[in-house]
Amino acid sequence: MTNLQVLMLIGAFITLTFGSFLWFIITWDAKAEKSISSLQTNPVLAFFQILPPEAPHAYTRVTL
Repeated sequence: MTNLQVLMLIGAFITLTFGSFLWFIITWDAKAEKSISSLQTNPVLAFFQILPPEAPHAYTRVTL
């Protein structure tokens, strides 16, 4: 591949990425989406849901 072809591929990728982002923003309908404030959970519960069962000491304070 020549340098021009590589630069054109990079330009096409950037153009498509930026264009799809603009399309997402332009067609966004805030009324159709659920409010994030209604999705809140207790942070303690969320923390324990993320931890795998084999990591019980991951939340304890460790000093060196």
